[in-house]
Amino acid sequence: MTPNNDSKKKPGFNIYWIYSIIAISLIVLQMWMSGKKDVSYDVRSAFNQLADSGYVANVNIVNREHIDFTINSKGKDFIATSSNPNLKKMHQATSRSGNAFAQDRKQTFSFPISDAGVFEQQLINKNKDLAAKHKSVVNYQSVTETDYFGSIVGFLLPIIVLIAIWMFVMRRMGGGAGGGGQIFNIGKSRAQLYDKGKSTNITFEDVAGLTGAKEEIQEIVEFLKNPKRYTDLGAKIPKGALLVGPPGTGKTLLAKAVAGEAKVPFFSLSGSDFVEMFVGVGASRVRDLFKQAKEKAPAIIFIDEIDAIGRARGKSNGFSSNDERENTLNQLLTEMDGFGTNSGVIILAATNRADVLDSALMRAGRFDRQIYVDMPDINERKAIFNVHLKPLKLHEALDIEFLAKQTPGFSGADIANLCNEAALIAARHGKTSVEKQDFLDAVDRIVGGLEKKNKIITKSEKRSIAYHEAGHATTSWLLEYASPLVKVTIVPRGRSLGAAWYLPEERSITTTEQITDEICTALGGRAAEELIFGKISTGALSDLEKVTKQAYAMVTIYGLNKKVGNISYYDSQGRDSFTKPYSEDTAKTIDEEVSIIIETQYQRALQILRDNQDKLTLLADKLLEFEVIFKEDLEEIFGKRQWEKEEEVEIKTDDVVLEAAKEVVESEETSSNEQEVVSVDSTSQETETPAAE
Repeated sequence: MTPNNDSKKKPGFNIYWIYSIIAISLIVLQMWMSGKKDVSYDVRSAFNQLADSGYVANVNIVNREHIDFTINSKGKDFIATSSNPNLKKMHQATSRSGNAFAQDRKQTFSFPISDAGVFEQQLINKNKDLAAKHKSVVNYQSVTETDYFGSIVGFLLPIIVLIAIWMFVMRRMGGGAGGGGQIFNIGKSRAQLYDKGKSTNITFEDVAGLTGAKEEIQEIVEFLKNPKRYTDLGAKIPKGALLVGPPGTGKTLLAKAVAGEAKVPFFSLSGSDFVEMFVGVGASRVRDLFKQAKEKAPAIIFIDEIDAIGRARGKSNGFSSNDERENTLNQLLTEMDGFGTNSGVIILAATNRADVLDSALMRAGRFDRQIYVDMPDINERKAIFNVHLKPLKLHEALDIEFLAKQTPGFSGADIANLCNEAALIAARHGKTSVEKQDFLDAVDRIVGGLEKKNKIITKSEKRSIAYHEAGHATTSWLLEYASPLVKVTIVPRGRSLGAAWYLPEERSITTTEQITDEICTALGGRAAEELIFGKISTGALSDLEKVTKQAYAMVTIYGLNKKVGNISYYDSQGRDSFTKPYSEDTAKTIDEEVSIIIETQYQRALQILRDNQDKLTLLADKLLEFEVIFKEDLEEIFGKRQWEKEEEVEIKTDDVVLEAAKEVVESEETSSNEQEVVSVDSTSQETETPAAE
């Protein structure tokens, strides 16, 4: 393969290197000029000794700051034969300066003074003594010298430093964009460009699952590579594709694969990159982005988290209006499909909040395709495991299909985190490969939290927790539509003191019977406390929160209540956040029906536990003894569930995987076709029951 010459190009020349070299040279020169007269011996002491002996010829008081003096011929002979260390060093310095004695040239020595007046008085007194002793007096005079070079450097150096700092700050403020990045270029686009062989090194082979989404995206890439194949039939290239889906499902990963696969310029940036403190910067950056893309057309622009600038306009003006954001959105709408042409530029965008986007942004002609990236199913999870397990050193007996079957509700990001956590646990235990048990422990750690074996719990609290969790296990085992139980534990994890995990079947719709059985199972913990101890605790807070949301969803969202009727008040667009779409009488009816649903299921749970109280006690005693029980333990006490399908594979004790703590219905974020996942129940001694409103 011929090497790419572009990858071996030398780094571009930068003018700042010249500025740096000049500044350093000036500093070094100034230091040399100021320190060129420094010596390694005491010149002042040598001067006093020579002056007292009459060997000093002339003294110049320069600028009243330092002294320059010369010695006479007798002084030269004196320092040549003197044993004084200072005079010896003075003689050596004189000899190194070009054999001044042999050529009979004058040698000047210098030392600084602090007070010229005091020094002059000392010279006057010294001359009187020398005259009395008939020795040569010291001739002195005051002179003024001007260091033009030093003055110029001292004046210019601070200015140069300030200019350099200013240029550095302006470059940072401009973000380094658009030829220098000064303050005047702050409106330039901050998009990262992948072009001329530069890519993300991620291809579609690295994107597991997402079969339908990959087909849509691959078609766009293929259109750019081979447009004639489509244009011959009269087809036009799609102008934009919007990736929508929950967090962690692989939207950004798909965009990275496009950047790695496409052989056209790829501009990547986030929606927040358009936001700036200056007015008009967002719209300016949008214009500059599309200008660059048009110059390099055909090209792709990817905007991640587009909801940062694409929120619906003109709503809640008194609370969340932002004219600058709306101006940026208006400019984006115009560039995507306005009066001018925008051929050859494809827009990719990703968001997990499509419900808040402006309708003008979502229409055909701007985003022609809306690709929903959903949670992976069992086959897609298996493919995702195959990708993330490649870099790991796995045990030979590891069954990837087993892991895929036991992780419903996990996103691609969850699976990646699970694989990494399993490798960390294996390394922590000194293993040479990652085994199945490491994955089970990793799921325990991710879903349930860190195990707290040293948490202080009294015996009465531990007994209450055991019966609470046994109540959940009993009701779930005896109800037809409850999800099959996997594991029950009273070992504290995270914020919970006990938990029960279930393995729900993968389904797209949920019936009334399934929801009511799940509500009954969730209330089984509190019902067991009331049945055994005659009192209840605050440990059922998470259970009550879950069943309240489920009951309200039945009545107000899914139309599963006979009295309220086939009516749904769910607003998928979130437009009625401050008003209720029903009257006060209807609200009262809704509250009454929700209360009836919950209390009916609570009494049902009490009756089930009352009819099986002996088995409930056996299960709680086993929990107190072993702290963790599995499906086989419940089969020993209750027998096999009569509703289990024969074709379902039973889970062994050492093959248990905890199910993610996710709720079946969320009053604001669920829809009728979402997959149901039963939540983890917990009992907490630190949680107080919220006050009734």
